[in-house]
Amino acid sequence: MKDIDEVLARLSKSAFRRRFELRKSDRAYLVRKGLPAVLAHARGFIGTRLAAANPVNDGRQTPFRGHPVFVAQHATATCCRGCLEKWHAIPRGRPLQASEQDYILAVLERWLQSAAGEMPPPDEPLLI
Repeated sequence: MKDIDEVLARLSKSAFRRRFELRKSDRAYLVRKGLPAVLAHARGFIGTRLAAANPVNDGRQTPFRGHPVFVAQHATATCCRGCLEKWHAIPRGRPLQASEQDYILAVLERWLQSAAGEMPPPDEPLLI
C-alpha cells in the first residue's frame, strides 16, 4: 500500500482519472445520506466486489455511475484488482487483508470529501 497523498497526487496527473467528478445527483445523494452512510456502502462494495482473491468480472465489476462511491472508485483507481495493483501496490490473486480494505476506504473517503466540497449536514435540505 502506498501513501494516500502520494497516490492522489499521481492520480491527479492522469487524464483518465481526472475526468471523474460527482454529478449533481451524486452530490445530492451524498448530502442526503451523509458521508458515514455512503462510506458504509463503500465498505460493502469493497467486501463484495474487490475483497476476493479473484473477483467476479474483475476489471468490469464497478459501474461508472449510479452511486457516488462508484465514481470515487474510478477516480481513485480502487475499482478493480488490476488498478489496485498498478496504482496502490496491492497485489492480485489473494484476498484483501482487513488493513487493505481500510486503506481503500480511507482513499475513497478522502476523494469524496474533496470532490463534494462544503456540504450541509444530512438533516439540512440541499439547495440545488
